[in-house]
Amino acid sequence: MMRLFRWLPLTALFAMTAFAASTLRDIPLKDIDGKETSLKSFDGKVVLVVNVASKCGLTPQYEGLEKLYRKFKDQGLVIVGFPCNDFGAQEPGTAEEIKSFCSTKYDVSFPLMGKLHVKGAEQHALYAALTGKDAKFPGDIEWNFGKFLLGKNGEVLHRFSPRTTPDAADLTRAIEAALKTK
Repeated sequence: MMRLFRWLPLTALFAMTAFAASTLRDIPLKDIDGKETSLKSFDGKVVLVVNVASKCGLTPQYEGLEKLYRKFKDQGLVIVGFPCNDFGAQEPGTAEEIKSFCSTKYDVSFPLMGKLHVKGAEQHALYAALTGKDAKFPGDIEWNFGKFLLGKNGEVLHRFSPRTTPDAADLTRAIEAALKTK
């Protein structure tokens, strides 16, 4: 009986982690075309969640994100861009304008979602889960191009600042490690 109680906290921790990961994947989203979706559509993939903007000093990261996506997509990486107008009104466009900008200026082929809020009173549930007090990496999003790396099971593995470029060694190493896990 005593052995059962020794393992109970570890079992509870595992169950909470699995629950948080599945809950994160179940949060309703809309893609850039307005279709209902969720991160569940990327089950079994490593996902890099990035809040993006078209009129930001960091906007050229789109080019690096696309290179990263093309390099690792056949190994199971998906980059998901979440347009956000929360920082200096740097994503004022409509969904169609954002799509057009991303495809013509940066040849973006990774999935884009509908515009959402990553902070404030209208913060989307996904970003509340990623940054809230009970999150693995709590704290407000600093700016456009903040990044969260999710494992194949949907668990949040790493958080990277907006200034971490898509070709940064620590980001690449984290993606490679996540791709190797079962």
